[in-house]
Amino acid sequence: MTVAGQTGAPHPRRAVVGRWIGIGIFHTLYRGRAQHVERVPRTGPVILVANHAAFLDGPFVFSMAPRPVNFLVKQEAFTGFFGWLIRAVGQIPIDRTVGDRAALATATAVLERGGAVGIFPEGNRGTGEVEQVNQGAAWIALRTGATIVPVAVSGTRPPGGSTDSWPRPRSTLDVVFGEPFTLTVPSGVPGRDRLRLASEQLRDALASHVRSARWENGPSTDVH
Repeated sequence: MTVAGQTGAPHPRRAVVGRWIGIGIFHTLYRGRAQHVERVPRTGPVILVANHAAFLDGPFVFSMAPRPVNFLVKQEAFTGFFGWLIRAVGQIPIDRTVGDRAALATATAVLERGGAVGIFPEGNRGTGEVEQVNQGAAWIALRTGATIVPVAVSGTRPPGGSTDSWPRPRSTLDVVFGEPFTLTVPSGVPGRDRLRLASEQLRDALASHVRSARWENGPSTDVH
């Protein structure tokens, strides 16, 4: 049985519908801007890795990406109406307290059918500076050979706000897509070291892109 058969990867149409809903929200309630969307490959397996400082980061990147994306979302979010909604639009629950093999296998299945997966490799919301990353994104990338696109998000956390704060309506929110790359690890490196080196490479690329995007766009409204 294939991985897709084992995990029940979300139907591609779910993310398509959800993306159009999100586009409407982020072009009416907010001034959402997406830069360098041409850097995101339109076909084939792609992993979007983004910095994470606020609640709206996930819905914002999901909506502004130039192709449908299935994001890995903490399982605690899958409760009530919001939980029903994000499941309905194809998001994937993940237990962050363990190495959630089921969630990683589902993401792998999405990529193996040529889809796109979104991951916040920092794990939790924080400063958004990408000081550290979990190894799940690198593990999936190494397993599938998927192209990685770093994503810098700003404006989703208002000045002086906490990680749970929402920006005021009609605030300007920016998502900047970086140059795509693939992980390269020297041959002969043992598995655990290989994953560590790949995770470091991913962290360096994402952190560098976040810094470049902030320099390009001027001072960020995020709080650090």
